[in-house]
Amino acid sequence: MRREEPYHRRLDMMIVSWWHEGMLYETPTLDAEDRRVLEEIEEMRLRLRHQLRAQPRWSGQLRRNLTARAIAGSNTIEGYAATVDDVEALMAGEEPLETEDRTRVELEGYQRAMTYIQALADAGDGFRYDAGLLNGLHFMLQGHHLDKRPGRWRDGPVFVTSPDDPLVPAYTAPDCEQVSALMGELIDWLNTGDLDAPVHVRASMAHLNLVNIHPWKDGNGRMSRALSTLVFAREALMPPEFSSIEEWLGRGQNTYGYYRVLQQVGGPKWSPGRDTHSWIRFCLEAHHRQAQQAQRRTDLLSRAWIHLGEAAAGMGLDERVVYALLPAFWGSKVRRTVYQQDAELSDQQAIRDMRELVRLGWLIPHGKARARFYGPGPHMASVQDTVRQSLEPYADPYRNRS
Repeated sequence: MRREEPYHRRLDMMIVSWWHEGMLYETPTLDAEDRRVLEEIEEMRLRLRHQLRAQPRWSGQLRRNLTARAIAGSNTIEGYAATVDDVEALMAGEEPLETEDRTRVELEGYQRAMTYIQALADAGDGFRYDAGLLNGLHFMLQGHHLDKRPGRWRDGPVFVTSPDDPLVPAYTAPDCEQVSALMGELIDWLNTGDLDAPVHVRASMAHLNLVNIHPWKDGNGRMSRALSTLVFAREALMPPEFSSIEEWLGRGQNTYGYYRVLQQVGGPKWSPGRDTHSWIRFCLEAHHRQAQQAQRRTDLLSRAWIHLGEAAAGMGLDERVVYALLPAFWGSKVRRTVYQQDAELSDQQAIRDMRELVRLGWLIPHGKARARFYGPGPHMASVQDTVRQSLEPYADPYRNRS
């Protein structure tokens, strides 16, 4: 005959059962392939750290470009498309040439949040995640939408619609009454949970849990990706923009793959007992491919700076003009005012340099007045041919191995 449990014991069991239902999506056990991919990512990051430690003169331009790519990628996922050139212009305090006002305010909000995240890399050992920090970042990102409760947990239901049909809810977030407790649990985990897990795994799990809790009325996707970048920033081994996968996620089919794996792993509603391994694999593949791209860009710009500097010197130009030539080399629009900031010049020095680069055939002007920018001139082609980027395809990190 089964013995009846005492009432207080049954109550304790009910509390434990409820608590387990509210637990976070759990970090999966990595297999041998995952560990191999992580090792390859770390090898690429180690090489990048050595290159950046020397503080090459072009590193500031590369960091700004990578940050702009992350901002553009993350906002493109949400339907706010902008060129990398326009995001870089906004970061430098210039007017964008193509982006409409509606998108501009979204980009500016995300830039504010990313700038603070980058600054938190050296916040010291006293740094802790808390609700105030996350809500503050959300207000930076969404403060222009006062009707959407920026910086405060949502007070109603929220649904994530299917990318195939905006009328179909692909995911229903937890009730708003659960948000405070779930966010408290996530914050505790960020401070103390799975600290021995690789940073790529922790960042991915932070992303997954925040996007599924969906604690705000809007901006949850961008905040989840920003939180992932913050986890990297706190690692402080290299600038976080070199570890962000937002650019990769914002590209065409990658965005659909991103939505698909979130739907598969997250389930139709808050289901923390589901297997999260496929999500980690998706993120590790993204990090591997982004690391390959960052490595190629770094190698390319290192060679380009040397060749452009030698070519400029051969024409009697000061090496500083390479700050204007380098963006043109990789296909960005060159703005005189941004060059002036990068090279730390006066207005007249920058104007004279740009005129000389046009006269010598290094740059070609486009547009007029504040809309003027410069593209590569005929002399740039020879350097581009000499310092040609590898045309080999990027390696598939989870390729079959014999």
